Amino acid sequence: MAIVFDGVTKAFPDGTVALQALDLAFEPGEFLVLLGPSGSGKTTACRLLAGLERPTAGRIMVEGRDVTDLPPRLRGMGMVFQNYALYSHKSVYENIAYPLRIRKMPAAELDRCVRAMAELLEITRYLDRRPSQLSGGQAQRVAVARALVWQPSLCLMDEPLSNLDALLRLHMRTELKRLHRELKKTFVFVTHDQEEAMTLATRVAVLREGALIQYDDPREIYRRPANRFIAEFIGRPAMNTFDGDVRDGVFHASGFTCPLPGKPDGPIVLGIRPEQIQLVDASAGDAIRFAVDVVEPVEPDVLIFAKSEANALIVRTVNDDRAYNPGEPLHLRFPPAALHTFNTVSGARLP
Repeated sequence: MAIVFDGVTKAFPDGTVALQALDLAFEPGEFLVLLGPSGSGKTTACRLLAGLERPTAGRIMVEGRDVTDLPPRLRGMGMVFQNYALYSHKSVYENIAYPLRIRKMPAAELDRCVRAMAELLEITRYLDRRPSQLSGGQAQRVAVARALVWQPSLCLMDEPLSNLDALLRLHMRTELKRLHRELKKTFVFVTHDQEEAMTLATRVAVLREGALIQYDDPREIYRRPANRFIAEFIGRPAMNTFDGDVRDGVFHASGFTCPLPGKPDGPIVLGIRPEQIQLVDASAGDAIRFAVDVVEPVEPDVLIFAKSEANALIVRTVNDDRAYNPGEPLHLRFPPAALHTFNTVSGARLP
């Protein structure tokens, strides 16, 4: 493994522990995404890798070299910040050229590198503009160009898309994937947006309260979440979860029951993703009865919010033209293969 966090802990003077003994390793050329809610430690991990913070304990290795105490300028890493941090008094050309100028690159080679990177990011026509004359998406591209123009070994990005509108975020995600493929560089991307993580990453590291709770490829995290928190955090809409207990192979929750063979008796959390719930006729032997509450058409999807006594769920259907009226019965089926179970106390996934 080329980049390794070995038992890295970061505690601040006020006693806040931002990272707890983080063990994480990834290969060169990966697109690693650090994902988690605010305060999970993802930005701290990125800043530690960049050298902008020093760990309280543990070490950081890059290609077998201990870089824990190296200053940022000796680490060979570029960084894109959330606010882009462009020089307002410099043109786009000079913003991109700045890392090359401080490295005293010859003028002709500098010009070639700047223009090649600008062409790659499709910002050549903006080279004479100032940052104040750019849109958010254009400024983001300039920040990425400046971070990559000097060919760093790693490019670190701390929530670089959070200031963009939804359509532009989608476009920039596509551009970043293309850029990663063409440059064959290692990208480390920090985000709280699980959709960004699932679309961009080769692997995702999910953090919560400073601890790494799952590290895998995006599909595995979606299909086999390690605990209830990840099940409810990943997915739009998130996984439906229900507290209840198993008795004689049947799951009992407030207002409904569901066959759950093979599970020992006792309290349990049952989970199912909205798109895996099936709509069935009332006559179906295993139908579960809920009542329609709210319907949200999000073409081509339809989200049906339904409730049953103390429980509520979301059903996601596609190309559904049926009319659903609030209060009318909704008969559902939970396919056994789509069910997830979690420990009621720890939230850990059960076998």
